[in-house]
Amino acid sequence: MTKTSSGVDLAEIGIFSELSKRELKAVSRLMTELTIKEGATLTRQGEPGREFMIISSGTAKVEIDGQTVAHLAPGEFLGELAVISGTPRTATVTATSPMIIEILNRREFMALLDESATLGRKILVGAVKRLQMNERTKTN
Repeated sequence: MTKTSSGVDLAEIGIFSELSKRELKAVSRLMTELTIKEGATLTRQGEPGREFMIISSGTAKVEIDGQTVAHLAPGEFLGELAVISGTPRTATVTATSPMIIEILNRREFMALLDESATLGRKILVGAVKRLQMNERTKTN
């Protein structure tokens, strides 16, 4: 089991679920823990995405065009699509309680993708699955 400094088991995070223990350790070493106050904006729709985040504790709401579309809880992640694609954030995410999050910046995230073809493929497959899930949610 590979945990972040705040105790999140990376193997239980969807985007990392197919990584080996060695690959999970590489990810864990790059993560940075941050404490977030209730009401803080984690991402703003339309702005550049520079960080991938995992929620260790606390909750957040996800808004698209001012409408709440989801709520996030510990173990969930956000920001991977903007970090991978370099496109603007697709949603605004706001802390609805005090939070602890683990952050991986774009440079670190891209270094993981460059580390090995296998690791990059596994992370990209996880991100594509999430994108497909998001698209199905929008059409239902």
